[in-house]
Amino acid sequence: MASRARSLLLGAGLTALLLVAFLITVWVLMAVLEDGALPGGPRVAVVEIEGIILDGDQVVRDLREHAENPAVKAVVVRVNSPGGVVGPTQEIVGAIHRVRKAGKPVVASFGAVAASGGYYVGTAADRIFANPGTLTGSIGVIMQMANVESLLKKVGVEYVVVKAGAYKDVGNFARTMTPEERRILQTLLDDVYGQFVTAVAQGRKLDESAVRAFADGRIYSGQQAHALKMIDELGGFEEAVEAAGKLAGVPGKPKLILPRRRFSFTDLLKSELGLGGSTGLLPALPSLRTPLYLMY
Repeated sequence: MASRARSLLLGAGLTALLLVAFLITVWVLMAVLEDGALPGGPRVAVVEIEGIILDGDQVVRDLREHAENPAVKAVVVRVNSPGGVVGPTQEIVGAIHRVRKAGKPVVASFGAVAASGGYYVGTAADRIFANPGTLTGSIGVIMQMANVESLLKKVGVEYVVVKAGAYKDVGNFARTMTPEERRILQTLLDDVYGQFVTAVAQGRKLDESAVRAFADGRIYSGQQAHALKMIDELGGFEEAVEAAGKLAGVPGKPKLILPRRRFSFTDLLKSELGLGGSTGLLPALPSLRTPLYLMY
């Protein structure tokens, strides 16, 4: 009986140990899936901004999580974007500022292209890294609208608008824009352009007059941008990560929390059809109707 009791006790102890080992393994795997790294120790988080910026919600959520995570000591924002819609871009910039206010340095790493809104995002960071051949700059604001009035007349189509408010159908593709409507939209663009220039000047610690000298909508190489003080350093992702670790006081080579990969059937379909995530067709379609899109 005593031998049997010892066997049962030993079996129970072994089962408990196996259960504890299983729970630890599950915890480690969940941490890897959640954060992209093993648990424990300070981390540098990586946030990706890829393609045309049409919606900043997910990036803003990721930045908020990293700001609140005590294990995250710094953030690298990897930008590979030609720009995007003004509102979402400004939301991302605001989220980066909140990470910095939480005491965590943010370093921007520009990929193949970080232009217009992509560059705007970078100016919110503590430091900007770009390779010599990176395309950046394109500081300007644009609003594009079609005018198919002649085509509609040619095919015998009359486009009827019933409105309350003199300028409710500004940008109507079925007629020529009036001089007053053009003045209103130009005033709007000038205002947003001024916001862009001010943000760049403040972020890069430059005089606004110096920024306006190169903020004419043209694109620069990373090397040209460095000469104009539009970026801080010539270098790629690894250099940006190393700089982020140093700014945060992380010893040695920083361990990373990588972006979570989310499966999207829509993205898969686009990939299979060869459309890509940054095709110009998608944001261009709404340009035939109000509301209008104001783009960096």
